[in-house]
Amino acid sequence: MARRCATTPLTRPGWIATNRSRRPRPPAVAGCDTLVAQAIATVGDATLFAKNSDRPPGECQSLCLVERALHGAVETVTCQYLTIPQARETWRVLGSRPTWLWGFEHGLNEHGVAIGNETIFARAEPAPTGLLGMDLVRLGLERATSAPAAVEIMIELIECHGQGGSGFRDLDWPYNNSFLVADAREAWILEAAGSNWAARRCGVVDSISNQVTIGADWERLSRDAIAQAQRSGWPIAEPFDFASAYRDLEAAPPALSEGRLRRSRGLLASHQGAIDVTVLRDTLRDHDATGTRFVAGARPEEEQFYTLCMHQGPSRTAASLIAELPARPRAPLRAWASFSRPCTSIFVPIFLAGTLPRELTAGSDAPGDALWWVIDRLADRAEAEPAFAERVREGFGALEAELTSEADTLADQLIALGESAAEETAEDAMRHFAGRVDRLARFLADSS
Repeated sequence: MARRCATTPLTRPGWIATNRSRRPRPPAVAGCDTLVAQAIATVGDATLFAKNSDRPPGECQSLCLVERALHGAVETVTCQYLTIPQARETWRVLGSRPTWLWGFEHGLNEHGVAIGNETIFARAEPAPTGLLGMDLVRLGLERATSAPAAVEIMIELIECHGQGGSGFRDLDWPYNNSFLVADAREAWILEAAGSNWAARRCGVVDSISNQVTIGADWERLSRDAIAQAQRSGWPIAEPFDFASAYRDLEAAPPALSEGRLRRSRGLLASHQGAIDVTVLRDTLRDHDATGTRFVAGARPEEEQFYTLCMHQGPSRTAASLIAELPARPRAPLRAWASFSRPCTSIFVPIFLAGTLPRELTAGSDAPGDALWWVIDRLADRAEAEPAFAERVREGFGALEAELTSEADTLADQLIALGESAAEETAEDAMRHFAGRVDRLARFLADSS
């Protein structure tokens, strides 16, 4: 594929950092955990992908459906901070994004490719202006027909345009990213530090969190990764260990991510061979804080517990996604999405067909009446009132079970329908699902 690396900087909402002499120590705003269970580890024949997106409190994150499109030979696409050459064809994509951002925290495309990203702390600095990790998630989903192709596309974009620009609306802090990319046949982890990177295939079950995890087990490595480490005086092992050289333990305490990474990998391993959507919902809702407390010497505001379902401090779970990536021909692509903290929310079934209901796409920067805000207020109240939290969990749990049963029946029906009939049927069902969730959420919000 010929490289088209022309880049035009621009200004969108959000910070663009310039003239930085040295990067400040980042605040404890990092979060996110992304998981995969390949088909051999699951019930049925589908690979399962899941992510919790952790963002600053009060940042609305709604769903977005981007339709397939053809583009001109010299067409461009405007990302968050850069305008870059557009691909000739882009695919239909379901993504989840903070309302002020162009890119996606996680998503799924019509070819059954799912991608999620994480903040990682690396010695190589990102550029003041470049592509955000969320830009790269969306671009990979829009352009790739398989997980390996998405990895290749994102590598090329990183090398051409760099990582950079702040991923926060009210904070000037560019950061590096890792990505978990999956389809029905294979899954990959890609970790990028500045313009260098390492990649490896995922295990049968695998996960990433907010740290460089690829060591000497890399399968692909950027051309300059070893040379940059040597020039910079970073640790060099033989064979070359990417994490040893590039992971920045001074920028972020190890317990920021190590506890969550151990927990997600442990839960997946303990259910290997029996993993289904229910197991992944429970994993994303997990509150076990064992071993996740910050190390001694952390700042007072960092002395808190970080769990997979994150509630406390400056980073909170804002949205979650589970994607089913089936190997069966003609099997419908299905995702499950929740708003705000998953433990006091509900996973709504979504088929990658038709138009998304407005309840799932509505959002606003300021607090409002959109479903995301209603569920986020429920979560805040549940934090303060244990009895109310139990009422919310019971109400949403009963409805989630009903929707799961109905979605399973619908998935079987869609296989027998033609494409246009399947789209119409799925769209009607999703409108029905979202309406029931919206009504229950508002009823619970109004209850005393």
